[in-house]
Amino acid sequence: MKHSYSGIWPVAPTPFNSDGSIDAQGMCRVLDCMIDQGVDGICILANFSEQFLISDQEREQLTRLSLEHVAGRVPVIVTISHFANQIVVERAKYAKSLGASMLMMMPPYHGSLLKGSAEQTFEQFAQVSDVGVPIMVQDAPLSGVELPVPLLVKMAREIEMVKLFKIECVGAAAKIQALIAAGGDAIEGPFDGEEAITLLADLDAGATGGMTSALIPELIKPVISYHLAGDKKAAIAAYTRVLPVINHENRQCGFRAAKAAMLAGGVIKSDFCRQPIQPLSKIARDGLLELLIPLDPIVLRWGK
Repeated sequence: MKHSYSGIWPVAPTPFNSDGSIDAQGMCRVLDCMIDQGVDGICILANFSEQFLISDQEREQLTRLSLEHVAGRVPVIVTISHFANQIVVERAKYAKSLGASMLMMMPPYHGSLLKGSAEQTFEQFAQVSDVGVPIMVQDAPLSGVELPVPLLVKMAREIEMVKLFKIECVGAAAKIQALIAAGGDAIEGPFDGEEAITLLADLDAGATGGMTSALIPELIKPVISYHLAGDKKAAIAAYTRVLPVINHENRQCGFRAAKAAMLAGGVIKSDFCRQPIQPLSKIARDGLLELLIPLDPIVLRWGK
């Protein structure tokens, strides 16, 4: 089975100045660095972009800035998740007007108790589909919304623009395998997430792409390329080399890892975190750099 979408499509971090304002120049440098990392696409305004710490006005600013600066050099995915259908559709139309290649959405949720039902989730995605841009469904634990395989398959088959699926739930590999088996050609882009912490198992299950952070995409991309080419031995070797960094990012740093590395490498001038998020601890930062330096990633030398 040939899938339409593959490769590595990392999430761009959102840099802030030391006073907490958006660093527009830094955002452009982040995007340029990611393109130089050889990414196949870039996702903006996702959870690893700190979308939950950004105002609506800033979302519009960052969407325009990013799409105009990338200027078609690579495809750009714009995350548009919101509980309200009307707002999601408005965000989709705005992203389309600026040339977004794809939209990414979590199911509708707000806090721990307001969660969209299967019918409400289907309807929200159907309304966004009418805007006419390919959609990636983000199956993330953060939403707390259950997205069973039969629902995802129904969405893929009956909603025209639902084409890709980023699976980040517990047991992602089994779900990816079941999704592909049930959905067939309607599943055009089965993707791995969660910083690639389960990438090898997800590729074994049939994933064709990964959405990581912007930390070391050029070092993770060969894992995907080797695996898709049928060279499992090379894929394992490439994955083994970078797994300690992936584990440290996933378990110790989260979205702060990419910004810490970009600060160290001169890509951005501040890795400021908006409260209530706390700065990365010294032990986590030192451990990250200790693991990164021997790999000589682009992020640590791009701005020097």
